[in-house]
Amino acid sequence: MQYRNLGASGLKVSAIGLGTNQFGGKCDLETTKNIIAAAIEAGVNFIDTADIYQQGRSETFIGQALKAIRRDEVIIATKVRNPVGEGPNQRGTSRHHILNGIEASLKRLDTDYIDLYQIHAWDASAPVEETMRALDDLVRWGRVRYIGASNYTAWQLTHANAVAHERGWEKFVSVQPHYHMLERKIEQELVPACRYFGIGVLPYFPIAGGFLTGKYKRGEGAPAGSRGETSQYVQRYMTDANYDKVEQLTEFAIERGHSLNDLAHAWLLATPVVSSVITGATRVEHVISNAAAGEWELTIEEKSAVDDILAG
Repeated sequence: MQYRNLGASGLKVSAIGLGTNQFGGKCDLETTKNIIAAAIEAGVNFIDTADIYQQGRSETFIGQALKAIRRDEVIIATKVRNPVGEGPNQRGTSRHHILNGIEASLKRLDTDYIDLYQIHAWDASAPVEETMRALDDLVRWGRVRYIGASNYTAWQLTHANAVAHERGWEKFVSVQPHYHMLERKIEQELVPACRYFGIGVLPYFPIAGGFLTGKYKRGEGAPAGSRGETSQYVQRYMTDANYDKVEQLTEFAIERGHSLNDLAHAWLLATPVVSSVITGATRVEHVISNAAAGEWELTIEEKSAVDDILAG
């Protein structure tokens, strides 16, 4: 496993991170424990969750799974912002909700601190000064080590950090965007901004819900039990143009002794500003395969060839 700095910070995170939004749902506690154990064995040290995943059960299961593991062996990232109840103050990025959110997450995760505490999405209803000051306090109090953002646009991310910089507060060291070979909007503004300001990018949904594994075939129905049977997110990629790309990308990967899943991860990691690729796993074999994918380092020529395929 290769390790990269989280943005401009000195924190080292595994190039492949573990996404856990199915822990406490599709994955029961025993499966969760097995997946986390396999991930750590494979060198994965970055575990990403959120307070809303499976109504908090993801955090709870992670906390229980990590009881047998030294706390400093893993980097735990979680998020706050989305609704955790019906009340008007049980959501958003107010100081009130952030402070309540961190205490709840710490309790569920059964830990004294969060390595990376992230705002799950921009909240226009809360002053950015209030949000950044609350996060700065959490770092100063020792409850949080680093702060990050998720689903922010370039202007939202840089504005928040500019406000923090002016006041001497902690700044976001990373951002989580929706990013993969068929979803590249962030390359227009967010990636250049992150490159300029030294902010780490943590892509999520790197295989487009499974579409970039090659298991969906043109003219065939989605495999039984697959996400593509019911997920509109996956189905929106099932176009002739995308099937053309997937077929060419699969051939490209096979010629080099790899799978399309490998290529999807390697392509993201070929962008230097990417700190870790957050990829979900619901079975042990998934996490082992994903960890291995992070070992493929594309050459400049290979990256260019893939980009040509993606350009059609």
